Amino acid sequence: MKRTALLNRHLSSLVASLGHLDEIVVADAGLPVPGGVKVIDLAVTAGVPSFRELLTALKSELVIEGAVWAEEASAELTSLMQHEVASWAEETGKAITVSRLTHEAFKHRTQTARAVIRTGEVTPYANIILISGVAF
Repeated sequence: MKRTALLNRHLSSLVASLGHLDEIVVADAGLPVPGGVKVIDLAVTAGVPSFRELLTALKSELVIEGAVWAEEASAELTSLMQHEVASWAEETGKAITVSRLTHEAFKHRTQTARAVIRTGEVTPYANIILISGVAF
């Protein structure tokens, strides 16, 4: 059995398969997923698992060098995402570039994602594109 925090076999396999600059999306319960993009659906009920819980779990195994979210995200949600990204950078010792897109441009960009991970989050615009980095 794995020793690390990330126990879900689908998430663990996804993280292990990522190459430099591959993108994954952590999505709220309502983000549409483009045809042909793999979906790892973790949503159980509203709020379970939460957006933040999933970011925390991914942080245990994933190195990222970039994060993208929608301009329409509330100030509170933006603050949460900035905090999570800063914490991620501190834990890995790697700088993380942050950018923002309109929600429409964000949805368009998800078409090239390796996967969309659907949470039970019901906060509007609680979606983030994580750009894979390298551990060295």
